Amino acid sequence: MPRTINADTCVGCCACKDTCPVEAISQDGDKCKVDASLCVDCGACEGACPTGAISAQ
Repeated sequence: MPRTINADTCVGCCACKDTCPVEAISQDGDKCKVDASLCVDCGACEGACPTGAISAQ
């Protein structure tokens, strides 16, 4: 299942974006977002997020 980012807890640090091996995460203003069509469900972003804002849908 693709990952999602909770906008309420995302601080926009982009640690998840820098970790994603398929570039499925982009910055959207001061937050990050996951392109579900590109996400391969590897979980790398979830482990990289310092605020725990990322989870499986």
